[in-house]
Amino acid sequence: MPNRNVLAQDPLRIVAIGGGTGLSTLLNGLKRHVYLPGRPGAPDVAGAAPLVDLTAVVTVTDDGGSSGRLRRDLDVLPPGDIRNCMVALSEDEALLSRLFQYRFPAGRGLKGHTFGNLFLAAMTHLTGDFPHAVRLAAEVLATRGRILASSDGHVTLEARLEDGSTVAGETKISKSRSRIASISLHPRPCRPLKETLEAIARADLITLGPGSLYTSVIPNLLVDQIPQAIRRSPALKAYFVNLMWQPGETMRFTAADHVEAIYRHGGTGLLDCVVVNTHPVGRPLRRRYAEQSARPVENDIERLAQLRVTVVGRDLLARSDWARHDPEAAATVAIELARAGRRRRVKLLREAR
Repeated sequence: MPNRNVLAQDPLRIVAIGGGTGLSTLLNGLKRHVYLPGRPGAPDVAGAAPLVDLTAVVTVTDDGGSSGRLRRDLDVLPPGDIRNCMVALSEDEALLSRLFQYRFPAGRGLKGHTFGNLFLAAMTHLTGDFPHAVRLAAEVLATRGRILASSDGHVTLEARLEDGSTVAGETKISKSRSRIASISLHPRPCRPLKETLEAIARADLITLGPGSLYTSVIPNLLVDQIPQAIRRSPALKAYFVNLMWQPGETMRFTAADHVEAIYRHGGTGLLDCVVVNTHPVGRPLRRRYAEQSARPVENDIERLAQLRVTVVGRDLLARSDWARHDPEAAATVAIELARAGRRRRVKLLREAR
């Protein structure tokens, strides 16, 4: 364990776990707090406190769209979620980011693919190693923070539904009409990256979400050793609850339902707190989501208290045409919690002596 005085001077260490657009939103907000010495545009040390050491751990179960096609055709891990995270952490939000997100509108074999996905697939074949390809691509984009796949193996997500049937594949699970009872990864064992376990052990804050509960958040907890590493870590553990029900995954779910689902798959006591939105979703947005029979997630505070998690309520709603987390608001909460996690780590170190 590090020296207490050194720990007090170190950047706040945040490990953000998830996938999809939800994780990208949080990373985008945290990016401006990451200090990288020698990089153009790095914030001035005196005015950048608190500085953040950021690691994103991203699920690799996507089997749809461009990622799914590359997974089947080229035998590479699905790059889509990782590409989105790289763009979210990129220092260059203009040309390079637009290039990585560019989706070919036509062309035999090219239509529907993004340039970033093809780049990652090519780098994987050149290096023979997907994690290495991600590191090199991150250097090209000059990302602020590390991006790690939750596993280096090819895995398929399988769901057992409440009607007794099973569905294989993230895309089919997201379209399921029956409520999900549980999900699992196949084949087993599913190994984590060494770097992921090391980052979790050293973290001040570990976040889960926001994002699709069953296809972006929980799959990371199904990778061998990851839930155990999270539980052992002295870090504060927080779950960012989604703003709205998600058709096919979390219809009629309350905030406590989300937590209970995480506990069923990762074990009880995995979380210290949940971060919920307290700003009402306006009528125009409600009407838009009502077309999909989706409503705002209820913050059932009493049930959350019974689950022994602290509720952190903030205005997290972005002012846009869709119900999305505001990147800056989410990042502000994360840094606040990381500070609390650092204080807890210092206290544990003091008590250990």
